Amino acid sequence: MAEKKSRKVIITCAITGGIPTPTMSPALPYRSEDIARQAVEAAQAGAAVLHLHARHPETGAVSIDPEHFMRFLPQIKRSTDAIVNISTGGSVLHTMEQRTAPAQQASPEMCSLNMGSMNFSMHPLADRYQDWKFDWEEPYLRNSDSYIFRNTFRDIAYISRELGEGHNIKFEHECYDVGHLYNLKFCMDHGMFKPPVFIQFIFGILGGIGPDIDNLVFMKRTADRLFGDKYLWSVLGAGGAQMGLATIAATMGGNLRVGLEDSLFIERGKLAASNAEQVWKIRRLIEELGCEVATPAEARAMLGLKGPDNVKF
Repeated sequence: MAEKKSRKVIITCAITGGIPTPTMSPALPYRSEDIARQAVEAAQAGAAVLHLHARHPETGAVSIDPEHFMRFLPQIKRSTDAIVNISTGGSVLHTMEQRTAPAQQASPEMCSLNMGSMNFSMHPLADRYQDWKFDWEEPYLRNSDSYIFRNTFRDIAYISRELGEGHNIKFEHECYDVGHLYNLKFCMDHGMFKPPVFIQFIFGILGGIGPDIDNLVFMKRTADRLFGDKYLWSVLGAGGAQMGLATIAATMGGNLRVGLEDSLFIERGKLAASNAEQVWKIRRLIEELGCEVATPAEARAMLGLKGPDNVKF
């Protein structure tokens, strides 16, 4: 009898992002050289996809300046064959043109795309700290209780047209609640996105669905009903839910995402030393479950990407 092949699991690593601030962890990268170094190390540890935001290299503030992205993207490409996935997020003050400017310039293989508007808040984090490394951090966090993260159907159509059709970019469709799955189905029915789509189930962000196993099962069951065999899925558990939900996702046949954007910890009460440390940990866990980590080439084939020779960095 032929030996059954191990299932391939795509690990995405979110290197730095819009929630954590420099005060929260000395490991959080915000200088260009540190973002590049940690991204390469995460890829070496087994991350096939690198989800990337930019930071202002002097203050650590979240940046959507294409110049800040271009300070680290070429170095990452020279040093690894991992898939680069650029955020199309931003702030409530940014236009869609501003939010997509880095991807318009770099033309990566993938971009993130939030599939609905939502309250998106991290204001409770501000109560955990007294001394701040930079003056912008505390008001940035506290003011988030007034945020509506806008992703209207018109916004989604704009990104589909400008980045999907214009640059042959495929998306990490970020779904923070079950309604976002129905939004994606509507968009697919109207020709915006072609299968296979890659869905990131996101749990534990204030304003989105909670990090409960029942919610993961429900999101997966709903996606199966809506998309059948026309999608791949991954799980992001924020904060303390990161490793547990990622491991459960692997047992359910899914892919997974880790990284300091989503959690600053490697275990309860202990800060992670790097993004790579989180990748190594989840890699060990899923390999002990009998799965194999997908290489970038395998992930490209699974996701139907345009390939690294067709980016502009």
